Amino acid sequence: MSENRGDGRKTYLPEGMPAPAPSRDGVDRGFYEAARRHELAVQRCQQCGTFQFPAEWICHKCHAFDPQWHRVEPRGKIYSFERIWHPAHPALKSACPYLVVVVELENAGGVRMVGNLLGDPMQNVRFDALVEAVFEDHPAGHTLIQWRTV
Repeated sequence: MSENRGDGRKTYLPEGMPAPAPSRDGVDRGFYEAARRHELAVQRCQQCGTFQFPAEWICHKCHAFDPQWHRVEPRGKIYSFERIWHPAHPALKSACPYLVVVVELENAGGVRMVGNLLGDPMQNVRFDALVEAVFEDHPAGHTLIQWRTV
């Protein structure tokens, strides 16, 4: 499903998709900044140590107002997956089917992230398969986090 970006490098998804960006209130800005540095980051409460994702202004567990961005190992395991047959956006019409996975980050308290699984969209996907993050830079300045099996 790769296509040439014009600079010789490939992207997983076709052109025409909206660029991901931090929310207006900036609560998730640390995630996007880390991705541009090819790092994976989730929030961690400074009071109780709980990891959390997606980002919030308060801790999900103790309700402290000080979750900070914490760099985590960009590896996890497949918790769930879906093979997408119908495009959710017009730009994805030629990209179907593709695989979306929920990845559990074992070294980050078990928080889960959603992303694309690279490779053959018809591959057999195994629950608990180990995956690692792939950081895909785009000319518009954003970086997508995709996943591939280890």
